[in-house]
Amino acid sequence: MTTVAQLRKAALALPEVEEGTHFGMVSFTVRGKGFASVTTAGTVQLQMSDEAAADAVAAHPTGSRLTRFDKPIGFRVPLADVNGQQLNALVRAAWFHRAPKRLAATIAAADAGIAPEGSDLPTAIGRPATQALLGAGLSTLDLVATRSADELLAMHGVGPKAVRILSEALAGRGSGLR
Repeated sequence: MTTVAQLRKAALALPEVEEGTHFGMVSFTVRGKGFASVTTAGTVQLQMSDEAAADAVAAHPTGSRLTRFDKPIGFRVPLADVNGQQLNALVRAAWFHRAPKRLAATIAAADAGIAPEGSDLPTAIGRPATQALLGAGLSTLDLVATRSADELLAMHGVGPKAVRILSEALAGRGSGLR
């Protein structure tokens, strides 16, 4: 059973996401475009492509299409009926659907482990840590320095060794983690 806290963690781990409220519901936006919300009754609503919504309905029998004025706009399912891994995948699909194309392309490249030009992340941190950092929009050491060690460790794929290497690289530049 997943919770609103898990939804919040999944959504806020994505770049440029802001939390707010929409019609009294906790909601998440990327550059002002809503992609996920949760009703007071505990149903998560995700705006996604028709194809992704069809796949989600097939995978989650308690879920249903989300419509607005009889037009399909996404998928809804009770939070209690999805596990954390499924929720993460659904939230990412909704984020990719609503994020600007360039931002989504950057994250797709990060998922593939392709660092953008100008990235100075040490290769010694390993591919999982690199993917996690790039996926969170942290493509440079200066951006990594805006996070604490605990925040970095909370990212799936970033372990103590990666944090140590990042801290050493920042210390070599006269900087450190927040």
